[in-house]
Amino acid sequence: MDTADYIKRHIRTVPDWPSPGVQFRDITPLLQNPKVFRVLIDQFVHRYFDTTADVVAGLDARGFIIGSVLAYELNVGFVPIRKKGKLPFTTVEETYELEYGSATVELHTDAVKPGDRVVLIDDLIATGGTMMAGKRLLERLGATVIEGAAIVELPELGGGAKLRAAGLPLFTLVSFEGH
Repeated sequence: MDTADYIKRHIRTVPDWPSPGVQFRDITPLLQNPKVFRVLIDQFVHRYFDTTADVVAGLDARGFIIGSVLAYELNVGFVPIRKKGKLPFTTVEETYELEYGSATVELHTDAVKPGDRVVLIDDLIATGGTMMAGKRLLERLGATVIEGAAIVELPELGGGAKLRAAGLPLFTLVSFEGH
């Protein structure tokens, strides 16, 4: 069986959540099954094993799960990019538009150093706003985002195309049509 198909079969679709018409792609079944979780993590580890990444940055909140395990496996640091008001130290912030609203994310000012090479990871790319905000924060601090990565891409919402057009190489494991 194809690995992408295997992973995709373990993603639950929840209709009309968080609002009518949205088909929410829930990755928690991937995390609950240790075999599936290992297959998932191994896809990212094999992708980045030979890169010269200095840091993995994970986007709040599901990017923390994948990103921290990936950082551990790659023997590099992990940096959380959090929702506004959750980090205790001096931060930089970026506001962006979501599929159904807007949000602000923050990063500690000492999270990365100028010249650090970063893999930026989240669970899903919809409109691309969250990942673009994370990329901007990291670059503001002098880091280079070598690639954005996610489990799922929703191509109809245009986020992946937007990120690629902005010069961010992007790696995703599966895609779903529709919202």
